Amino acid sequence: MAPPKGGYAPDLDKFLDTLKGRPVDASIDFLISLLKRRQIQGSESCAIATARVLLQVVAKDKWTDVDQLIGRIQLVGRRLVAAQPHELVIGNIVKRVLGLIRDEASEDRNDISNDSPSGGIPSLPPAIETAPIEKSTRPLSLVALGSFARTQSMFTLLSDPDFTPSPGSTPQLGSGSSTPQRYPQSTNVQALKSEVIDGIEEIVDEIKQVDEQTQNYADIHIHPGDYVMVHQPSRTVQRFLARAASKRKFTVFLVVDPSMASNSDDPYAAFRKSLSSGGSTVVNIMNVGLMAYMSRVNKVILGARAITSTGGVVVDSGAAAIARAAREQGRTVIVLGGVYKISPDSRSHEETFVEWGSPAKYVNFADGTMVGQVKVRNATAEFVPTEFVNTYITNLGAHSKDHLHGIISDHYNEEDVKFDLFGKTQR
Repeated sequence: MAPPKGGYAPDLDKFLDTLKGRPVDASIDFLISLLKRRQIQGSESCAIATARVLLQVVAKDKWTDVDQLIGRIQLVGRRLVAAQPHELVIGNIVKRVLGLIRDEASEDRNDISNDSPSGGIPSLPPAIETAPIEKSTRPLSLVALGSFARTQSMFTLLSDPDFTPSPGSTPQLGSGSSTPQRYPQSTNVQALKSEVIDGIEEIVDEIKQVDEQTQNYADIHIHPGDYVMVHQPSRTVQRFLARAASKRKFTVFLVVDPSMASNSDDPYAAFRKSLSSGGSTVVNIMNVGLMAYMSRVNKVILGARAITSTGGVVVDSGAAAIARAAREQGRTVIVLGGVYKISPDSRSHEETFVEWGSPAKYVNFADGTMVGQVKVRNATAEFVPTEFVNTYITNLGAHSKDHLHGIISDHYNEEDVKFDLFGKTQR
């Protein structure tokens, strides 16, 4: 019997292939298990998987009003974040989808002149309603107030003496408190569903196009004769430098982990070849020797796992030491990452961003005495403080840390930014 082709270990591609044939809850549970076991890892893979499973929730769940859908997305989002809290992009995608739903629902999609039965809610069975919906005439909803109502904060609602909450309010799923319904019950569910699905597809397309769009800015920041230091470059950093090397010659100091020296498979062979073919030079150095080269370096380029709202950056282990050394030497530090990696998360403790992994590649059970007497911790992700970074380059261009808040406000709803995805989860 011929051996089966390919492995059975699930990954992102296998997960996406199973989405159409699985029930929504089964897909959510499957993704949670993959995230916990790190079988889906990396910012792009986690972001795409999150967006795809939320798309299934929107498309397959039998929701009958906007508040019900928002509550469902919040609950699923909390479960996904709890499965892998170190991947900030999971929370980013959840909050962007929530904002997308709010924006689309705020537009009046209920065409009063349309008498077609397919445009009304009764065609969808209220299978998961959390409270009975009143059929009587409701007071004027916030949506009817126009775009101004979409930016109302809790402070302005409380300070407005003329604001009266709707008597038909219903508790929002997963919010833990009773809040008024912000959106009309007569919203055309089918039209809203279609618009939200299209919006999620656009988010997925944006994620996939980040590398192509980011590399367009390489010619501006890489100059002929530059000495550039990179640390275990991500695909985004590799394509960025390859684009620059196609038009000019420069030198790259490639910092790799010492454990890779004994690895027969060189993960950066194609990267070296692409730079060398254009006349650029690649010099391999180990982490322990980077300070000897820092005096020659013009700029350091790092790939971001995530970028916080204050400008701090989550990077691969070892990159933080390079950023600190560059700052001591007065060198420019540039961080590359898509807009979807910019997180509204504002956690104040840097330790919460550090991820710890297995130390097996440094210490194994052959070192019996050490294993029994010494506790070895191996960080797989580190945090680079804001003051160590000079420039952030995304698929929208180059930014300073002061511009990050503007990007967040453009891509996230204020109400979702304040929503705590790390709260208690419910099944």
